[in-house]
This record gives sequence, C-alpha cells and structure tokens, in this order.
Amino acid sequence: MTYVIAEPCIDVMDKACVSVCPVDCIHFDEGLDRTLYIDPNECIDCGACEPECPVNAIFSGDSVPSEWTGFTDINALWYTDKDAARAAINAAKPA
Repeated sequence: MTYVIAEPCIDVMDKACVSVCPVDCIHFDEGLDRTLYIDPNECIDCGACEPECPVNAIFSGDSVPSEWTGFTDINALWYTDKDAARAAINAAKPA
C-alpha cells in the first residue's frame, strides 16, 4: 500500500514532503497542477512524507478518510493521464 495526497493539499502545495521523500516519488508540474501527486509505483511506503505535511493531506492508502478515497485513483491517474487527473482535482474542489 502506498501513500496518497488528498484534498487538503489542493492550492496549498507545500513541498516539505518532496524534500524528505527518499525515492523522489512526489511530483507535480509547476504552473499546471493545484496539488502534489504520489506515484503508487515508486512509493516505498516509508511514511517519511506524512509528518512533514503542514495540512495533514498525506495518508497511508488504507487510512485515507472516506470522503477522500477518490484521491487514491487521482494520484495514480496523474501518472498515466495528467489532464484527466487535473480535471478530477477541479471537480473535487473547483478553483
């Protein structure tokens, strides 16, 4: 099970989690994305990112609050279809 970045990160995008990730699996495109994304294929489930998030947006995959379970799919989707993931973010929390 990997970690997931959920709704509280949208429009905050504090990058403290990026700097502590030992495998560099947290990504975003500057100027295009409203949130950060964790690559489920690269995440080693170490948990280093979770305590660094100032808005408590990072969860272990099996601990994602029910209202944000869709973010598990959105995080994975970004790595195959960035536009679809961005549309899902915009639907989850309109700008």
